[in-house]
Amino acid sequence: MSGLVVVSNRGPATIAIGPDGQLVARHGAGGLAPSLARALRGERARWVASAMTEGERRAAREGVPAGLAGDTELRLVDLPPEVRDGAYRVVANATLWFLLHGLFDRTRRPVLDRRWREAFERYREFNHAFADEVAETADEGATVVVHDYHLFLVGARLRAVRPDLATVHFTHTPFPSADELEVLPRAVVHELLDSMAGFGSCGFHTARWRDNFQAAARAALGRVPAAFVAPLGTDADELRRVAADPACAVAGEALDAELDGRRLLFRSDRVEPSKNLLRGFLAFEELLEERPAWRDRVVFVARAYPSRQDLPEYLAYRSECEHLVARINDRFGSGGDGPIRLRIEDDFPATLAALQRSDVLLVNPIRDGMNLVAKEGPVLNRRDGVLALSPAAGAFAELGAHAVEVEPFDVTGTARALERALELPADERAARAGALARLGAAHPPAEWFHELAAHAARPAG
Repeated sequence: MSGLVVVSNRGPATIAIGPDGQLVARHGAGGLAPSLARALRGERARWVASAMTEGERRAAREGVPAGLAGDTELRLVDLPPEVRDGAYRVVANATLWFLLHGLFDRTRRPVLDRRWREAFERYREFNHAFADEVAETADEGATVVVHDYHLFLVGARLRAVRPDLATVHFTHTPFPSADELEVLPRAVVHELLDSMAGFGSCGFHTARWRDNFQAAARAALGRVPAAFVAPLGTDADELRRVAADPACAVAGEALDAELDGRRLLFRSDRVEPSKNLLRGFLAFEELLEERPAWRDRVVFVARAYPSRQDLPEYLAYRSECEHLVARINDRFGSGGDGPIRLRIEDDFPATLAALQRSDVLLVNPIRDGMNLVAKEGPVLNRRDGVLALSPAAGAFAELGAHAVEVEPFDVTGTARALERALELPADERAARAGALARLGAAHPPAEWFHELAAHAARPAG
């Protein structure tokens, strides 16, 4: 039994089968799990997550070896492939993610046919399995902290079977307006919102996402559930410790040689449509076209992590990014050395080295729940780097006053904003950078998690 239970799709570490056949832990995938793992250091908690790898499925059968998941006791929910595929791939990633981030091209998607409805049944089954695992193992009156859109339907189930539990749900993505939710069947909208209202409280990174949720619930349910705002920040000390690793120094030296005295425009994202890479590249092209003096003075390095390669939309987006960069480099490059360096790979030391050295950090998502890169960059940066930030990123609520605003759909406006960022006088750069670094270090994961847990309550009704 456990008095503190954390529930998320991914666990604190990825469990694999090592060369000797033993289970080994590797760095957790995604952005949420590592932040949660840091927040829970020293806490006695149970973590309920999905078995996603072969090693994790084996651990679900045999039990997770002590210490493999750090300080927490990890329990893995292993479901049949058809349940996992329908819940995770079809509903969570291909439907809810696109809805939450405002990405649907409504003339074509979504297509909510019989196969989609069958997948939604799998999503319900997936959520109920997580809720049942919590219900069977949590202490009387335990605090249960549930994370993200994969698990919206846990609340109603827990409210029905364990009303003694103090529960809270936190959504790490944006939350859409009531009008945007109308692409889903009315019964599905009601089920999702009613289940979220089944938690003692629901948390969001910004007031905008909280207000959208409460307005949608008022329209669909006729009531306003309890909700709160708790922005997540960086673990600045941990981030700086990792950035001091020799691997980052080696990557930094290589980057310095590549730049050869030129300015660095940098971005770090997953290759994912909501991150808006294409318009960032187009804005840089327009800057070079309209202001030829910058052609030999700035290099745009884009470190992009592969993401959801099983979804055709993501594969097509990656291909479009690669082709656009190749065209721009052909136009402005010479001898195969173009102005944009697109690196689609997972190279954490190289990313940290670039964040330390960037003159401008571009974060221009179409919509983002928070975007921790916007906070990590200023915390690490050593050059009074300027943050060019979209107001559609949750981080803008905290950082916007000290950033250069870039409207996500305005390519010409973004080009002009990039030039302004590159030309800011030194004293203004320093003042902005200092404020951004302080704000980026606020709300570290452990402090943020305790705020979440403090909002846990028994569900009303």
